[in-house]
Amino acid sequence: MRVLTGVGSTPLSGVGAARWYRPEADLTLPDRPDPSAVDAEAELARFGDARDAAREAIRDARDWAAERVGGEEAAVFEAHEQFLDDPELVEDIEATIGDGTPAEHAVSDRFAAAVEQFEALEGPMAERADDLRDVRDRLLRVLLSADAGAVADRPDAIGDLPAGTVLLAERLTPSDTAELDPDAVAGIATVAGGRTAHAAIIARSLSIPAVVGVGERLREIADGTELLVDGADGRVVVDPDAATREGADTDAPPAVTERVSTADGRPIEVAANVGSEAEIAPAADRGADGIGLFRTEFLFYDREAPPTEEEQHEAVTAALSAFPDDRVVVRTLDIGGDKRVPYLDLPEETNPFLGRRGIRLSLDEHRDLFETQLRALLRAAATEGGEGLAVMFPLVSRIEEVEAAVSAVESVAADLDGEGVEHAVPELGAMVETPAAAFLADRLVDRLDFLSIGTNDLAQYVMAADRENDGVAAYHDPLHPAVLRAIDRTASATEGTDAAGTDAWVGMCGEMAGDPELTELLVGLGLDELSMSAVTAPAVKERVREIDSAEASALADEALACETRAEVRDVLGLDGE
Repeated sequence: MRVLTGVGSTPLSGVGAARWYRPEADLTLPDRPDPSAVDAEAELARFGDARDAAREAIRDARDWAAERVGGEEAAVFEAHEQFLDDPELVEDIEATIGDGTPAEHAVSDRFAAAVEQFEALEGPMAERADDLRDVRDRLLRVLLSADAGAVADRPDAIGDLPAGTVLLAERLTPSDTAELDPDAVAGIATVAGGRTAHAAIIARSLSIPAVVGVGERLREIADGTELLVDGADGRVVVDPDAATREGADTDAPPAVTERVSTADGRPIEVAANVGSEAEIAPAADRGADGIGLFRTEFLFYDREAPPTEEEQHEAVTAALSAFPDDRVVVRTLDIGGDKRVPYLDLPEETNPFLGRRGIRLSLDEHRDLFETQLRALLRAAATEGGEGLAVMFPLVSRIEEVEAAVSAVESVAADLDGEGVEHAVPELGAMVETPAAAFLADRLVDRLDFLSIGTNDLAQYVMAADRENDGVAAYHDPLHPAVLRAIDRTASATEGTDAAGTDAWVGMCGEMAGDPELTELLVGLGLDELSMSAVTAPAVKERVREIDSAEASALADEALACETRAEVRDVLGLDGE
């Protein structure tokens, strides 16, 4: 029995037989001819046809992924189409063809240079090289096919693997991963790749156990070898013995459908983050107490114009119907930064993460979209089960923004009233993602019903550390004392009352909320609700049941007294840095 280590991507385990996936074997280029023998005009035409076929395949993949794993994950294929149409890349390929290089060689050469540029970047940005490889391979499949009009489809039946397969690969592209059948694939292990690569994100959405970045030792494993993939601890166990197999929980944790409280009776809401209508039913199946973050961006992707009021109303009522007795927190449109919607023609910005995004866009350039969305939401609040609807505004940093957003809600309500349209005003809240919002939390709850902490962005902005840059990964850590104090300040602010005279509540919808090792700390900091990927909800619920509130509070106080992230991890009993 041997143990290989990598980066756990999906916190589940699976056992099965190894099967190598080597799509590169089907993309071997023919010998390069003499430039004088190349018909450049014909090759340019072949390249144009290949781009058209690849574009069709990318759009098909996007639709397929949106249906299976959600709109936010499927949005990666928007980036693929942008790569396909990148003017500099296209011009370079066409110029290379014009110099007497066959289309397939020109594509291979120019994409190799682009991949190398991305790989030279730090952290998750380097993992975008996999997206370039995906686009390159689609083009090459067409160009190397005898049928010039062939669609750039998968090279083999990766979506039709036998049950109990542990898929091994150098790396997996988003297209590869989106086609996998989670009922057949017991696990994934790759030589290269990172946790934030799009393929890893899609694997998590499909609830497939995955360990990425295992390294060269993975290549020593032969097809048919029995493997245990432990995505929680980042291990690949070769030929696991009976004790190891028995000790590994290879089944998804059973759903905990009832609401849970700490051992001493304090209720904690454990909800799900949802990014598409396809994710609603799985969240309910896993026992989530409603939806703590309903991302509405998926409604705006994969189309040539914004969704109508009716389309948005139907999507929200579908979520409310799935959780008739629970809260559904809908985040208003959060675009800008890393989230692009081509038909809105958003301006290029030097630093989009510090630019016009979230509520800033809703109150300025795209107020019409905001008001249409509010109409749909207020109408949904008046439907059966609509009393559970809550609405929150993203990237708040000023009191004026909250007041303007609340005023917009009141204005829309007045319009609907004048039109005789049934509606209701739901709970209103704000995302705490900026230091400004954390510092103003006590004032925000005077105007709102709740706050929800987005730890991914909060850590980025508190520490001035780009979450996409591993070069500053030591700074971007939600367990840094500065970030913990921002969380504590936010949670403490909600001990007051809101404008309606009822207790305001505070939740968390960042990745931190879904880590069972941190649940006691978050309970101790005073959070009322935790929202996460549905796959982790059962484990967090079980952890809540074990917690004593007084001990959790003492643990939080000890963590808040720390001066370094290493001290915090030591207090929490977590390994290493």
